[in-house]
Amino acid sequence: MNEEPNTGNMDHPLKILVFQQDGRGESKVKGIQRYGKNQFDITLITIDQPLPLVVDDASEYLPETIDAELVLDFLKHPDLSHDLALLCRRMGVPIVASGKKTTVDGTHTPPVCCALAHRRELGPYSRYFGAPELDVSVKDGKISEVTVRRGAPCGATWEAARRLKGYRVEEAPVRMGLDTQFFCTADPSNWDPIWGKSPVHLAADLHRSALAAALKKTQKTNT
Repeated sequence: MNEEPNTGNMDHPLKILVFQQDGRGESKVKGIQRYGKNQFDITLITIDQPLPLVVDDASEYLPETIDAELVLDFLKHPDLSHDLALLCRRMGVPIVASGKKTTVDGTHTPPVCCALAHRRELGPYSRYFGAPELDVSVKDGKISEVTVRRGAPCGATWEAARRLKGYRVEEAPVRMGLDTQFFCTADPSNWDPIWGKSPVHLAADLHRSALAAALKKTQKTNT
């Protein structure tokens, strides 16, 4: 499998500040570092101390300023996420808070990390990570190569894609969805009433559809 994604145009690594609780951001940090081709400078902030049910003022737990060009929110406590979004808006720093419900303008809230659309203000992060984009080569009715141009920051896209070689074209989309579920690190219990799915099932659907679209494009090119 060809793992070379789109290249970035910045003259320096994009500075990303990742906030997490309970280790929720660690798989994403590893995936960004592995598949981001040295385009990102990541700092991880972990907030694991016991928190009250309601946090009236999150300044005790959050920094006073944001020294970054992008913030990724993997916090559990909604009050921390809300105040972090307000801080980012005040500092003029874009923030991606996947799966969050917020009224703070400018916060990007895809239902799952791999549902993020292209956003120019997110720089190279948006080119490398978000809704999956794939190129596929087919030989004798079977997958011969898959190139991941854009995928999930946890790395599930790349892990699932590298297992597709040799699968028949008609079987491959389902296989892609199943393997994505296996490698996805989203919380499967976080059921979304709007989508009617857990983040893991939504990720599987997105990857299955991405592969089906790539196969359709390949078939058109070869006819």
